[in-house]
Order: sequence, then structure tokens, then C-alpha cells
Amino acid sequence: MHSYCSQQDDGKPPGFTAIGVFLFFGGGMAGVAATTLLLPGTPLDRVWTLNPTAHKQLSPLGSKVGILFLLLAVVLVVSGIGWFQRRPWGWKFAVAIIATQIIGDIINLLRGDWLRGGTGVIIAGALFFYLLRPRVRAAFSRMAFN
Repeated sequence: MHSYCSQQDDGKPPGFTAIGVFLFFGGGMAGVAATTLLLPGTPLDRVWTLNPTAHKQLSPLGSKVGILFLLLAVVLVVSGIGWFQRRPWGWKFAVAIIATQIIGDIINLLRGDWLRGGTGVIIAGALFFYLLRPRVRAAFSRMAFN
């Protein structure tokens, strides 16, 4: 008998699907942000009511930042594809994305944004710890496909 607490029957560790969905969701959100920054004035602009401070800071930068959000969206979606296909590069992309997030959260802490930085470090740190667990890494090894 196989326990779901340790590993699912398909070789995926618990939480595997949630990380992949998270990557695609992040890609979608970054894509929406890119669209609103590159093409302001569309009905999508209403999404900024969720974070008016970010809109106030990013909208003057327009297409310069919009291109970066578009690139982020592509990286997140490609990472999600690699994640669900259990490609080693998909795992590496996910680790790099979360590591980058941790760095950004630490910068927020250093700037005095304790709530956002602290919350971010805790959440991204937990995700990073999950990604580095041996069972998660093993799901991306060549042996996982045999």
C-alpha cells in the first residue's frame, strides 16, 4: 500500500501541482500587468484597483516596465510547462524565480517595508525550502521517468 503523505502514485510529491499552477497564475498576472502597461486605457486597467500603489509607481514607466513584465510572464509560463513535464530545467527555472523573489523581499526589508518584506521572505522562503526538498528534486531526475 502506498501512502499519499509521502509521495503520490504518479511519483509527484505532495504540493507538486500547486507549484505548477502558481507558476501559470503568476505568468497570467504578469501578462495582464504587461498588457495594461504597454496598452493603457483598456478594460484590463481595472485590475489595478487591487494594487493602486503599484499602478501609481509603474504607470509612469509604461512600456519600459511593460516589456519586463512581458518577459516575466513568458519565463513563468515556460517554467510552468517545464514543471509539469518534470524537466530539470523547469525545476531550475522555478528555483531561480523563487530565489529572485527572496532577494526582492530582502531588499524590501532593507528599505524598511517590514510587512511586505517580512511576509514575502516567509512565503518565498517556504516555497524555496519546498523546491529544494529531496523528494521534489527527485521528481525531476531522469530516474523519475523510468
